[in-house]
Amino acid sequence: MHPRNRHKGRYDFARLVESSPELSCFATTTPGGEASIDFADPAAVQALNRAILRSDYGVARWEIPTGYLCPPIPGRADYIHHLADLLAPKTSAEVRVLDVGVGANCIYPILGRAEYGWRFVGSDVDPAALDSAKKIVESNPSLAGAVELRIQKSSEKILEGVVRGGEFFDAAMCNPPFHASREEAEAGSRRKWKNLGRGESAKKNFGGRSGELWFPGGEGAFVKRMVEESAGFGKNVRWFTALVSKEASLPGVEKALKKAGAVQRRVIAMAQGQKKSRIVAWSYS
Repeated sequence: MHPRNRHKGRYDFARLVESSPELSCFATTTPGGEASIDFADPAAVQALNRAILRSDYGVARWEIPTGYLCPPIPGRADYIHHLADLLAPKTSAEVRVLDVGVGANCIYPILGRAEYGWRFVGSDVDPAALDSAKKIVESNPSLAGAVELRIQKSSEKILEGVVRGGEFFDAAMCNPPFHASREEAEAGSRRKWKNLGRGESAKKNFGGRSGELWFPGGEGAFVKRMVEESAGFGKNVRWFTALVSKEASLPGVEKALKKAGAVQRRVIAMAQGQKKSRIVAWSYS
């Protein structure tokens, strides 16, 4: 994990329960005798997230609708810290970030605001997700006035219709849909449940709806489309970035970047335990 990620070690459940007593209802003990939760239980995962956000990031109220993505916070925090390295030495008060696909959980604006004082515009194609994100923003004084939310009216577009003429962002960030189809997403969920020792249920312990989990062609197709559109917004965004989980997606993205004429291209490695991913970053200046 990134050196500044505050979640490098094991969760301090005693501290988390102290700040959020409701987490104690989901407490379990590992075979090694350590406090934990049942990560196969969606309610337990949400309770853990609420406790982390309250204890570590000053977010008093955080609720998401049933079925929407409940993000693993340590990995999301890593993206924020690596993005901060990319933007350095620009000071926090100056930084403005576009979060493509902000989701119902509004997690990147929460973390970026708490860690660095950034201001955000979050976009999404799902009005219900934006409504949830709006409630989170309005319920927490630290976010109010610092996060603007915009609807992406076209499911065929990513930046177009969201980025306005004459405005400037220091960075755009995106955690694209990972899977290529509903069937692929459900198969992935079954594998996770099997690994958790719970059979082969397609139930998603971290939730997620269609626009959050799959896109025709998967993450590679999504990022390539984002690259294609980004060529028309090179003066509006300093750094475009996207999370790429599959190494196999990189050659197609690199080909798209060359075709689009990106002047700078970087691949930033990330790892949480055995899970490896990377941030692809590109700029036209």
